[in-house]
Amino acid sequence: MLGIVVVSYGSAELLRANLARVDRAALRTPHRVVVVDNLRDAAARADVRACAREHGWELVEQQGNPGFGPACDAGAARAAALGCDALVLLNPDAVVDAATLDALAEQVARTPRALVSPRIVRTDGRPWFTGGRIDVAAGRTRNVVTDGTPQDEGWVSGACLATSTSWWEHLGGFDPDYFLYWEDVDLSYRCTRAGGTVHVRQDLVAVHDAGGTQGEPGARAKSPAYYRFNTRNRLLFAAKHLAPPDRRRWVLTAPAYARAVVLRGGRRQLLRSPRPVLSALRGSAEGLLRVAGAARRDRAAAPAGRAS
Repeated sequence: MLGIVVVSYGSAELLRANLARVDRAALRTPHRVVVVDNLRDAAARADVRACAREHGWELVEQQGNPGFGPACDAGAARAAALGCDALVLLNPDAVVDAATLDALAEQVARTPRALVSPRIVRTDGRPWFTGGRIDVAAGRTRNVVTDGTPQDEGWVSGACLATSTSWWEHLGGFDPDYFLYWEDVDLSYRCTRAGGTVHVRQDLVAVHDAGGTQGEPGARAKSPAYYRFNTRNRLLFAAKHLAPPDRRRWVLTAPAYARAVVLRGGRRQLLRSPRPVLSALRGSAEGLLRVAGAARRDRAAAPAGRAS
């Protein structure tokens, strides 16, 4: 059985516009839909409850807002408890059809030690995600076009991510340290290091309204959380996974990366408010503290390592 897990942050409007469009009657795969609602406020929670009740979705209510990754973990756990042996994690601002969900479930059954994504496009049809590469030398991730076969390195997007429940549990799901952004890069890295693969099915398509959860609808500017956690979590990933020379390289390129992240929201936003810059500075500082902590652990472990 397939568990379709969607995380909401008071996102009833997005759920009605996107998740409710899935023609569940056309799905050949037995399935359950699990919506995990991170608490925004009482009114938003009530709206999500009504939406879930209307469509027959299983609802997991979080007491606060622990972030996207922990909410996905909670949804995956509920899906597993309901008997699901495959998962599709889907953003509330993403749309897939029944045929794509069936194909993802079939792919997971064939390759249970894989993280699988369809090709993801914007609402105007332009590519949004076609495959990911972690460029350690440049200190960033890149979108690439993979050849549609399983890869033993790289990453896949959490906007629409399928895997077996057993592999998800083996990997430990998303790392809750990330809160928001980069958790899919981290999971993919741990997947390939554990002997699994990442796989973008170029013949399957999901549509992602990339602005749906990042800022005001129709606006280019992003939310303060976007700037903070993108800059923070890049360095968090380095602290958790990279060797000291690579971590130092990522630290040195942190200012340029932060500038690039802020400019994704355009220059005009900077005329209205300093919040994008302040959020990026805050995230960078938090990330640098995590890198410094990793360096201290390296130094503490060095004598024992030499003695052995």
